[in-house]
Amino acid sequence: MVHEHDKDRAREKRHARVRARVRGDAARLRLCVFRSLNHLYVQAIDDQRGVTVTSASTLDLRGGTVKTGNVQAAKKVGELIAARLKEKGLETVVFDRGGYLYHGRVKAVADAARAAGLKF
Repeated sequence: MVHEHDKDRAREKRHARVRARVRGDAARLRLCVFRSLNHLYVQAIDDQRGVTVTSASTLDLRGGTVKTGNVQAAKKVGELIAARLKEKGLETVVFDRGGYLYHGRVKAVADAARAAGLKF
């Protein structure tokens, strides 16, 4: 039987393998995704300086009857992060899926960001 902490530890190990190769810098920020049951968080990180340039999450979408734990909300977060990066004059990023499968909400964020003009 697999326990919750075993799943989390396995995801962290997968993420560490990805992070060994994926780096963000001022020209190509790292677009990092974290997924919880109810929300989705995306950050654009400059690893050389160790700063988060901008971020977006489903918390930004709250306010009405918007559900935050589904693919439609993830698409809106992808569009939102792309718009915020374009305001800062950045269009090229490296996608960091955070150890999650490239499927569902994670894929929806990536596809929406690409459709909004980000290159990765």
